[in-house]
Amino acid sequence: MDLIKSGAIQLVINTPLGRASYFDEKALRTTATQRGIPLITTLSGGRAMVEAIRSIRRGALTVRSLQEIYAAPG
Repeated sequence: MDLIKSGAIQLVINTPLGRASYFDEKALRTTATQRGIPLITTLSGGRAMVEAIRSIRRGALTVRSLQEIYAAPG
């Protein structure tokens, strides 16, 4: 929490395990959200974020709307 509050953390990947971690996870989520720090709570979400960061570093990231992706031909 101290590292988040100090600004040393820019991204949080937290995959809680059961009810025992509920209160810690809630405090972590609240702190990250209050400071505008992205918080990922699943492994698949973490993988997607890693791939997005890799794409950005390669300069290969493009943004398209859903309408562009699913546009009917013609």
